[in-house]
Amino acid sequence: MIGLPRERITQHVPRPLPSVVLVGRPNVGKSTLFNRLAGRRRAIVAPIAGTTRDVIAMPVSWQGATFQLCDTGGLFGASADPLRALVAPGGHRAIAGADLVLFVVDATDGKMLADEEIAAALRSSGKPVVLVLNKCDVNRAKAGGLEFYALGFEPVVEISAEHGHGIGDLLDQIVAHACHPGGETPRHPAPAAGEAKASDMDVERDLADEQIETAIAIVGRPNVGKSSLVNRLLREERMLVSEMAGTTRDAVDVVLSWRQRRFRIVDTAGIRRSGKVAGAGAVEAVSVLQSRRAIVSADVVVLLLDAVEGPTDQDGTIAGEADKAGRGLIVAVNKWDLMKDKGPDAGAVFDDELKRKLKFLEYAPLLHISAVTGERLPKLLETIDRVAEARRKRVPTGELNRFVEMISAANPPVVKGRRAVRILYATQVGIAPPTFVFFTNIATTFHFSYERFLVNKLREAFGYVGTTVRIQVRARSRKR
Repeated sequence: MIGLPRERITQHVPRPLPSVVLVGRPNVGKSTLFNRLAGRRRAIVAPIAGTTRDVIAMPVSWQGATFQLCDTGGLFGASADPLRALVAPGGHRAIAGADLVLFVVDATDGKMLADEEIAAALRSSGKPVVLVLNKCDVNRAKAGGLEFYALGFEPVVEISAEHGHGIGDLLDQIVAHACHPGGETPRHPAPAAGEAKASDMDVERDLADEQIETAIAIVGRPNVGKSSLVNRLLREERMLVSEMAGTTRDAVDVVLSWRQRRFRIVDTAGIRRSGKVAGAGAVEAVSVLQSRRAIVSADVVVLLLDAVEGPTDQDGTIAGEADKAGRGLIVAVNKWDLMKDKGPDAGAVFDDELKRKLKFLEYAPLLHISAVTGERLPKLLETIDRVAEARRKRVPTGELNRFVEMISAANPPVVKGRRAVRILYATQVGIAPPTFVFFTNIATTFHFSYERFLVNKLREAFGYVGTTVRIQVRARSRKR
C-alpha cells in the first residue's frame, strides 16, 4: 500500500487540547449548543434526526482555558438516516477519547428510553459527565427536567442553547472538569477528535503557536472522494465515507501537521448544480452554503475531480468560485488507480480535455492522485505548501520595477485612439492574493489580453504558481 512518507518526529510534540464531547439523542439541541459554545454557526441545525453525521470539532476558550469541543452524530434513539450505522463508530471513538462528556437532554420532553440507554453507556465508559438540561426556558421544562436528576450524574446544568441562558455556568463546569487552571491539559489527555495522532499519521506534529496555519478546502461534486482523501491524509477513518451522494453535510475541519507545516483541512459537502440543490431540501442547501464559505475562507482550494467521469461544467463552476475569491487553486484528479488500464496516452488525453474545459485555470497545478492507494498524496501536500507560500510572496519594489521596465519596453501597452500608454512604475500592495498596482502616464485600463500577459509574466518571473494575481491600473498623480 502506497502512503505518505514516514517522517521522524524531531521536535517537542505539544499535548492535544482537552476533548469535550457533546452526546445526546437526536434533536435535543446538540448542534445548537455547539454553535453557541463555539460562538459561530458551525454545525448545521435542522429538525431532522440524523442531520449531523461527521464529528465536528472546534477549539473554544473560556476564562483563560482552551478545550476542543466536539459535536457527534446521533448514536442513540430513532433516526431515519440511512447512514446511521456508519455514523455511530465516529461518535463512539469521540467518546472513547473524551476528557469530558456533555450529556445533553431535552427538559421539555422529559426522560425517554434513549436517554436511559445513553446514561448506561456513559456509566460504562467511566468518563466524567456533565448533565446538560436544555430548553429550560420553556414553561413545561421544569417538571420534565426533574426526571433527569434520577440518572445520578453530577453536576447538572440547566440551559437554553437557543437563547444563551446558563451558558456561562456550563462553561465554568467544563473548565473545572476538563482543564487545569490556566488552560493546561489534564495529566493524561486523550487525543482530541479533530486532530489525528502523530503515531497514526507517521508525520511530524509541531503545533507551536508561531507556526503558520494554511487553511485548505477540499471541494468538488458529490462522490468524487473528498472524505476518502482527508481520511487517507490523516491515516484514520475520521470522515464518514459512503457511495451515497450527500454523505457529508457539515464542513468538517481537521488539523494535519506535515514537515513543520500546519494544515487545517476542511472536508466540504459536494456541490451540485444550483437547480438540483434548490429541490433537495434545506439541509443540502445549508451544506452547499457552508462549502462555498469554506472556499472563501481557504488559503488553498483543492478541486477534486473524478478520473472515471472526467471534467464537467460543474467542476468549472466550482473552480471559478475559487478563482473569483482569489484563493490558491490545485486541480487533483482522484481515482487515477482506475485509469491504469486505459493505455499510455490516457493521461495526456484526459489533461487535454481538462485544460479545454477549464482553460481559464492554466495557472493551477494538475495532479493525478488516488485516495485509495495513496498515490501522489505526498506530491499533493508539497504542492499545497508551494501554492500557499506563493500566495504570501512579496516582491521587492526595486526588483519589481526592473521587471516592469524590461517587460514594458519590449511589449508596451497601447490604447486605441489615444497617445501611447507608458507604465511608469509598479508596486505590490497586497498578498494572498498577490496584488499589484501599475502607475501609468494617463488614466486608462489595460486591455484584458495585455493584463493576462502581465499576469503570466509575473507568475513566470516570481513563481506565483497556483494563485490568482490581481492587477490594478492608476494614473500617476500630478504634483501641484
